[in-house]
Amino acid sequence: MSERILDVKNLKIDFHTYAGEVKAIRDVSFHLNKGETLAIVGESGSGKSVTTKSLMGLLANNARVVGGEILFHGKDLLKNTEKEMQDVRGKDIAMIFQDPMTSLDPTMKIGQQIAEPLIKHRGMDKKKAWARALEVLKLVGIKDAEERINNYPHQFSGGQRQRIVIAIALVCNPEILIADEPTTALDVTIQAQILDLMKELQEKIETSIIFITHDLGVVAGMADRVAVMYAGQIVEYGSVDDIFFNPQHPYTWGLLNSMPTLESKSLEAIPGTPPDLLDPPKGDPFAARNPYAMAIDATQQPPFFKVSEGHYAATWLLHPDAPKVTPPEEILRRQAHYRDLLTQKEN
Repeated sequence: MSERILDVKNLKIDFHTYAGEVKAIRDVSFHLNKGETLAIVGESGSGKSVTTKSLMGLLANNARVVGGEILFHGKDLLKNTEKEMQDVRGKDIAMIFQDPMTSLDPTMKIGQQIAEPLIKHRGMDKKKAWARALEVLKLVGIKDAEERINNYPHQFSGGQRQRIVIAIALVCNPEILIADEPTTALDVTIQAQILDLMKELQEKIETSIIFITHDLGVVAGMADRVAVMYAGQIVEYGSVDDIFFNPQHPYTWGLLNSMPTLESKSLEAIPGTPPDLLDPPKGDPFAARNPYAMAIDATQQPPFFKVSEGHYAATWLLHPDAPKVTPPEEILRRQAHYRDLLTQKEN
C-alpha cells in the first residue's frame, strides 16, 4: 500500500457575492498517495482550481470554507494560521499556475526568483541559493543557463517561462506539486515537452502531483488516478484505466466524446450549461444535460456506487433497479480502440 500523504474530506467552500452565496465546492473528498499523479478534470467552473487553491490557503477574500478537512500527513491545513501556511507553501506544497507570464515578477531576474524559496524555506545564503537555482534551471532544460539566469521573464519564450515556473515550484523538493492547467497557453509541441519534463522530474525528486485540466488527452499520459468534477462535486473517481476503458457517469461519457482522436469523424459537445450554484439543484446536478436522466435525478442526489475496487461513480444509472443503459456508440468505439492500444503495448 502506498503512503497516503493528503486526505481531503467533505470539503465545502462558499463564495459571498452581491447576488448571494455561491456553493462552489460541495462535499468534495479525495486522497493523494506518495509518488502518484492524481488528475482532476472537468469543464471550466466545475471547481477544480478552487479545490486546489484551498490546499495552499490561496482562496479569494470572499471565499469561506464552511466544512471539511484537508489533512496533510494527518494535520488539518484549514486550522493553520497564515504564517504557518507561508511555511507550507513552496516548501511542502508548491503550485504551477497556468499563465507563466503573470506568475513571474517582471522586475526580477529569474535567478533571484528561483533562489528566493531556498533563502526563505531552507535558510541558504544568497551564494548557495543562486548555485542551486542554476542547477535547477539546467534540470528543467534551459540552455545556456549560466548566462540566462541573469535574464528577465520577458526575454524568454512562453515554453521557457513555463519551465522557469516549474523550476521555482520544484526548487525546494516539495512533497506535493499542484499543476493548474500548466500547458493551456502553450502550443501542442511545447505541451508535450512540458508534460515529459514533469514526469521526468517527478521520478527524480519523488514528488506527488495533482494535475488540473479540462483535457482528457493530457490525462491519459500523465495520471495514475482521475477525479471527474462537475458543479462543485466529484462525480466519478477511479484509475486512469477505469476512466478511459470503463467510464460509468454520463458526464464522463460527454467529456470523452468531446475529445478528438485520429479516428474521430466528428466531435459532440455536451448540450446545455452547468447549473447555477447560487441555487444548486436538489437532485443530480447533471440531470438537465443528461439524455439518460430518470425521474429520481430531479429530486434526489445520487450517492457513490462502487463499480470496482477504487472506482466509484455518482449516478442513479448504477442502482440495481435502474434500467440498463448502453454507453454511446462513440464511447464503445473508443473503449475498443484503447484496449487495442493496450494490447499492442503489452505485446
